Amino acid sequence: MTHLRRACTGMALCAVAATGCAKGSAGESGATQLTLQTLFSSGRGVTSARLSPDGTGAAIEARGPRGPGVYLVDVGEGKAAAPRFLAGGRQAAWAPGGDRVAFVSGSRLWVVAADGGEPSAVTDSMPGVRSPAFSPDGSTLAFYSTASGSQDIWLAKLEGGAPRQLTRKAMSEDDPRFTPSWSPDGGTIAYVSNQADYWSDDVWLVDISSGKTRQLSHALMASSTPVWSPDGREVALMGTAKNEYWYQDLAYLYVLDPSGGGERTVDMQVWASDDEFHNDIFWSGDGSRIYFPYMQRGDYDLWSVPAAGGVATRVTNVGGAMRSFDASEGASLLSFVRSTPDSGSELYVVPQVGGTPRRVTHESPRFSDLVEPREVSFRSWDGLYIQGFLYLPPGVQKGEACPALVQVHGGGTNSYLHGENLIEQYLAQQGFVVLAINYRGGSGFGRKFQDLAIEDWLNGQAKDPGAAADYLRTLSFVNGKVGIYGGSYGGMQSMAAITRTPGKFDAAVPMRGIYSEALTYPYQDRLGKIFTKTGHGGLPDQRPDIYEKTNTLDRFDRIQTPLLIMHGEADHRAPFENYKLAVEKLKQLGKPFEAHSYPGEGHGFHKIEDYVDMYGRLTKFFEEHLGRCAATS
Repeated sequence: MTHLRRACTGMALCAVAATGCAKGSAGESGATQLTLQTLFSSGRGVTSARLSPDGTGAAIEARGPRGPGVYLVDVGEGKAAAPRFLAGGRQAAWAPGGDRVAFVSGSRLWVVAADGGEPSAVTDSMPGVRSPAFSPDGSTLAFYSTASGSQDIWLAKLEGGAPRQLTRKAMSEDDPRFTPSWSPDGGTIAYVSNQADYWSDDVWLVDISSGKTRQLSHALMASSTPVWSPDGREVALMGTAKNEYWYQDLAYLYVLDPSGGGERTVDMQVWASDDEFHNDIFWSGDGSRIYFPYMQRGDYDLWSVPAAGGVATRVTNVGGAMRSFDASEGASLLSFVRSTPDSGSELYVVPQVGGTPRRVTHESPRFSDLVEPREVSFRSWDGLYIQGFLYLPPGVQKGEACPALVQVHGGGTNSYLHGENLIEQYLAQQGFVVLAINYRGGSGFGRKFQDLAIEDWLNGQAKDPGAAADYLRTLSFVNGKVGIYGGSYGGMQSMAAITRTPGKFDAAVPMRGIYSEALTYPYQDRLGKIFTKTGHGGLPDQRPDIYEKTNTLDRFDRIQTPLLIMHGEADHRAPFENYKLAVEKLKQLGKPFEAHSYPGEGHGFHKIEDYVDMYGRLTKFFEEHLGRCAATS
């Protein structure tokens, strides 16, 4: 899951019309028409990137000329060589000398020379192989596998031999979030484990030679992989306090003492953004500073703060959606993957000394007729103003009035980002005014804003979409018809909005949502259970009053809106039981609805054809119930 102050992202400025800046016109050479098929099958550019130790190159994951896989790209100034295919795989990791790259392909771990050649298998087939990390001397790979029935760390010698299991029951089998982190001397690995308590993400240490483990942190809930300082005396990571709300994207920076066991937060005036555990932090070469990502109002930038605490300052000032942050050895060069409304995900680099980030890759497709969304605010039910990103269709430029849609993002505590949001771009091109909103409880606006949803999920929070519908109906280019859609927590919000604000919407498409947290809680995976438990302040039998407040299923009698609900049948984050309960209840109540489920699909779909089908059904449903753009009288 914008800003006129930075309209038409790029080096040049352009005039901003009432409908925003059009990007990549249909007649532009090389631009691809945006269809559901091209949206999901063309690739999204660079999905991740890792700098070589010397900072001269990067291993990127992308869908290039040889298909999806790992490619090498030169990041030197003025270099324009096309990325070179290295291997078909994912999760690339550099050897310390920069001469080899490890990666995962299928259910095996592989290594290939950086200058090319045939990859060699490091392991036989093992279940759940992921996240390789080279030892400092380059002789051994640490990696995760579920061969033990848990997420455990294994060691594989590159010279050969069977892998050695290093940890025992380190993490639940269904929770593959973190990466092993070697100490600089190669004697210890820091990792995240729930071994002490099912509900806790603690930092642990394991001794390589003996396999002896010990718990390092006790008061924090980890939200990123721990990273060692260059001298090995400290470990840093993002996290939240166990005695506070589980703030996502508004984390503290923690610094831990492996020898004395102390843990402290880095005092600074902002927070760090883990992006649902996808982002990492890193140290400066001398260990004096920590670099971290931070997101505000839908825009990411890279920041830096003294490791001892102090004033945090921005390293970049470009915004957009960012991920895959990395640094060369010594952090002389910094990198990240970034997208904007008119550009897919690409690798950028910036020297540690500062300057303008430089785009290195051009791997994402250019789609025609993309628009720069307008950043707006609208007044909600209690007087608060809520941020929104407004996408306007071509019909508005012709003076037509068009149907409108409210998009509610997933994640709940996260934000809709100012990046390449192609679903909203596509729906705008199909003739819908789309308003993507950052409702209360999300990140990017400080902790007091996020606190508004604590133990009040889907109540006051779900009235923000209703207020967005009211705002849309005040616009002269909206025909008065408004729909709502979203996936995951956005599916929950969509269903909650039509029960908490009945009559505000003319059609709704909730996807992959939870409609009764209490009834479907037992079917969730670990991360989903933690999220639900934290948001409600306890388990269903401990806080029945809070779970009743968030229960949407029991409010289905209030629905006045035609519905299309869709779900993956193998979903364990938002269990498929929610879909079955919803269909049964809607039938009992005689409500007008359509429903479609997808066999074998989890919370995130794997098949392109299923994504195309789902959003094709969504588009057709809204066209049938909301109409199309038409000339105003």
